[in-house]
Amino acid sequence: MSSLSTPASRPDGRGAGEPLLVLVDPAAGRADGESVRIARDVLCGGADAKVVLPESRSELDRVLSHRGRRRPVVIGSDQAVHKVLQALHRQRDLGTDPVGVVPVGPAGALLACRSLGVPEQPVAAARAVLGGAPRKLDLVVDDGGGVVLAELRIGAEPRRALPSLRSLWAKRAAPDQATVPDPESTPMRVEADGRLLADVHERIRLLAARPVGGELELVIRTAGAERRLRATALSVAGRSFGYSADGCPVGPVRHRTWTVHPGAWALLLPAG
Repeated sequence: MSSLSTPASRPDGRGAGEPLLVLVDPAAGRADGESVRIARDVLCGGADAKVVLPESRSELDRVLSHRGRRRPVVIGSDQAVHKVLQALHRQRDLGTDPVGVVPVGPAGALLACRSLGVPEQPVAAARAVLGGAPRKLDLVVDDGGGVVLAELRIGAEPRRALPSLRSLWAKRAAPDQATVPDPESTPMRVEADGRLLADVHERIRLLAARPVGGELELVIRTAGAERRLRATALSVAGRSFGYSADGCPVGPVRHRTWTVHPGAWALLLPAG
């Protein structure tokens, strides 16, 4: 792990506002080093900010567990935010401090945070970290330790299946969709809150879930019908299947259960 800066940068030697632990995803620097630099400058100019580049899971765990009063801030993609939230969840420290995010990376890798209201531009996002307000959000956590911010998906159908995210997911290119294995090739058993939704003899074209109001809003589409319902837990079992968490491909796995945790974390967003 390397450090990018020392706590910054006021003439009296103290930053304004809450002290920050700024976690820069190394991939963000490779994707857009200028945006990373701009975000660092704004954050370090407005707060006592320690900037680090954790290069492994163990380093990320260590810096988060020793952050003291510093609020965690992620500079990177949706996947980088996943890693930080997973680490905080492992440490049972997820709801202690609000998390700040400055999205940096390819456009298709930033959709989840932007759908939650994080500004697109690095200066605006960094200012929201410094002067914004925390908003409580639900988090979907799976039994393998992964998280979902906005959408879980099994199936390669276009992302317009969830109306409120239609305009965002429509921007995803067809090659992106191909990274998620087609569930019709693998029989699966699907349960929600212990209720059987689909058994192995049915072919599922789409299974999607997103956290809404402390529950999972589910869409399940088979060859003959589409069902929409709400639940607190979703379980899927099959010989081998893959899925996407906020567009990030995961798997293959044989079994996975996702549970929604209402108001589990807080995201710093522009005030007002």
